[in-house]
Amino acid sequence: KGCKQLPVIDDGQLVGCVTEQLLSEVSPSKATTLSMYELNYLLSKTKVKDIMITDMPTGTSNMLMEDAAQLLINSGVDSLPITEGKKLVGIITRTDILKSYLELTGVGEFGTRVSIKAKDETGILADITGIIKNFNINIAHVANYDHIGSDDAGEIIIRLASTETDELIKALEASGYEILSVRQNLNE
Repeated sequence: KGCKQLPVIDDGQLVGCVTEQLLSEVSPSKATTLSMYELNYLLSKTKVKDIMITDMPTGTSNMLMEDAAQLLINSGVDSLPITEGKKLVGIITRTDILKSYLELTGVGEFGTRVSIKAKDETGILADITGIIKNFNINIAHVANYDHIGSDDAGEIIIRLASTETDELIKALEASGYEILSVRQNLNE
């Protein structure tokens, strides 16, 4: 379920892949005038080797997740076979990339997510983390997003391993930082 691309293996080696789109292209139309017997005969003569893609992007098991994501985007495929030489050792999908992103940003973890508007200047992150350190709160995750179309403002997302953050938020605001949002997750 949800699989849009299947690897084709011959003698343990990756030789190609078959996609959902390729299968629909070789399948008869629902409006066909062929009988069920004729359809079965035609489909029984269609070989995977005749329809598979042989020139496809692949990744390696030591590839960085961000490089795999870029390769998926650039190639327009939904999954990336992972090989060692020509041997298939795994498959990474767009869903795997999204799960990795959620893990990287700490979505679903206990704590507080603070979004701070911040200029792209040297020392801003150090200043913000210094303020957090003064409250003895652990930083679980940090992400920085540039706002497209904005010359100097971005967004720093900090996930804190605490829900006791009211005084910290006041201190950040008193230091001149604009707090865009504060969201707490009480699930442990």
